[in-house]
Amino acid sequence: MKPSEQFDIHSLEQLFSIVSKSNDFSRISLEIGQTSLTVSFYPSMSDTGEIHDHLLPCLHKIDEEIQRLEELKKWLPFDEITCETVPNQIANKLQQGYVVLQLQEARNEALLINISHETMGHRTSNDTENEFSVIGPKTGFVENLSINLHLLRQQIAIPQLIFEELTIGSLSKTTIVVAYIEGLTNPEIVQTMKNRLKGVDMDIVYDSSFLEQVISDNTNTPFPLFLTTERIDRIAYVISSGQIALFTSGSPYVLAGPSTFMDFFISPEDYYLNWITGSFFRVIRLMSVFFSLFASPIYIAVLTFHYEMIPSRLLQPIMMSGLHVPFSPVIEVVFLETTIELLREAGARLPAKIGQTLGIVGGIVIGEASVQASLTSNILLIIVALSALASFTTPIFKMANTIRVLRFPLILFSALLGGLGIAIGFTLLLAHLLRLKSLDTPYMVPFFPFRKGNLSDSLIRASYQFTTNRILYLNPLRTKRYQPDTKKEDIEHDD
Repeated sequence: MKPSEQFDIHSLEQLFSIVSKSNDFSRISLEIGQTSLTVSFYPSMSDTGEIHDHLLPCLHKIDEEIQRLEELKKWLPFDEITCETVPNQIANKLQQGYVVLQLQEARNEALLINISHETMGHRTSNDTENEFSVIGPKTGFVENLSINLHLLRQQIAIPQLIFEELTIGSLSKTTIVVAYIEGLTNPEIVQTMKNRLKGVDMDIVYDSSFLEQVISDNTNTPFPLFLTTERIDRIAYVISSGQIALFTSGSPYVLAGPSTFMDFFISPEDYYLNWITGSFFRVIRLMSVFFSLFASPIYIAVLTFHYEMIPSRLLQPIMMSGLHVPFSPVIEVVFLETTIELLREAGARLPAKIGQTLGIVGGIVIGEASVQASLTSNILLIIVALSALASFTTPIFKMANTIRVLRFPLILFSALLGGLGIAIGFTLLLAHLLRLKSLDTPYMVPFFPFRKGNLSDSLIRASYQFTTNRILYLNPLRTKRYQPDTKKEDIEHDD
């Protein structure tokens, strides 16, 4: 027996005998002429105001004999009313806030009325929390699935935008929605995503991150294989490019795939600025990744194995900086890197105002005290601080975490073998990246396999006249995104 089958309901008597044990379940009995009617609902899930102000008064006004549940529809002022006989379906709807009506003469049949309180417990503000934008829209997704689908359809207002719904979780019954554009997205990618979701058997799906780990091509990698974002404009862009979005009820974050390594270093602001400025900041972001990964390992390798690489003018300041430090460079680096991570984690877990104060004051106090106590050199303090700062430039939080984690293995490689250790670590890292896939799509395209047609929007963001094609390695059914504008001189000449 599958875990999901352990909670199946086989009859309505079994259903109501179970739910009646809960204090947040309510049943109201009414008499309509010679007919007895039972109204069952969860006050914690349903809109009790609608029930007492509209449903019950309408039921009391019925002045004819009711023989079948279908006859109640004409008396009720609600849009979504269905008749159901399957116990499992009735149980699922009851948990979603539906009201269940039963006639005494038809105990195996129920009328389901959607009076769920969809806004209860959800925040009203939909500003982005972690993906800030100076230029462009500030709105993001929220924990309500219906609102999220509404926000996306506002951005992509075409009938070809398809939402396919699935239910995952034997306990949570979480609603999952696969979003794509019919006639544009490759059907093979859509089918691959649906097949993986159908193979998921979990008890509770708390967030979209759970699904990301289950449906990933490789679960033994520190790299995120699906783009996770709370920004509406980013999801609208990836769907219009031929990718798929995955919405999860109760989660403000949306998964997008297939994703590539470069997707995690692209910010929506790149497209809101002119192409020269957008390309400059994208290159800065990529350089920051390399600096964050290799600055501390190179410092260890040079001071431990390769003194001859230090320029003569820098040799004396470096030697004087570490003259009174009793520890080896690797001990210094691990101490400072761990301190930075502790400050960052503490700042993230504390309330916003306290966290900011702790990060600034704690960093200054601990850094200054470490140098004064000769626990570390001031040059290394500057390098570690710049490495931590460089890791914050990555737009996607999960990729920034990956960069933070990968620094430590490279530090150990450099401490053991120096420059050779850094080369070995980088080679292993690159080999791992080249083997990764996202929904059966190579993770390192367009660099490997090399795809010249998509280089215009990878390392740099080229001008819009050179980015007319969609992501070609996804094999979209429509390759052209738009036609280049006619030259201004021709328009002025026509006028």
